[in-house]
Amino acid sequence: MSCRALVPGPRGLGFALAMALLAIVSNAPAGAASWFEKNLYLSGPRYEANVPACNAYWTLDTIKSRFATKESRFWVSDLQIVNFDRIRETAFRPWAEHTIPRRFCSGMALISDGRWRPVHYLIIEDDGLIGATWGVQWCVVGIDRNWAYNPACKMAQP
Repeated sequence: MSCRALVPGPRGLGFALAMALLAIVSNAPAGAASWFEKNLYLSGPRYEANVPACNAYWTLDTIKSRFATKESRFWVSDLQIVNFDRIRETAFRPWAEHTIPRRFCSGMALISDGRWRPVHYLIIEDDGLIGATWGVQWCVVGIDRNWAYNPACKMAQP
């Protein structure tokens, strides 16, 4: 065996140093947020109350696609929302002025089984993927199988 095989190369030495540094850093206790982080850096959200209308295409299309996905994936059902009717706003920012802006809406949804059912939904500012867009929460009365908004979708209303 030659001596050259026992001497680590530059890659092996760098890896060993990185592992040693990681071991030292991971043993340090976590500290609380500094004065700078608490007072200047994390200034908090600034809401603009820019929430789409109840009958916006994006909102209704999102509800349709998520309803179909939930029914097929979790309930092994082929139910889909075919159409919406009588869409109206029921409340906008019903709580304190500086809360997250929410637009509450209600209407009727035609389900693929041929029945019109009440649907309640809310559009929330900065509630989408990583806060980059709006979020939508919805409930179709009579098809809230996991009881997320029970009783009768009351929890999806203001």
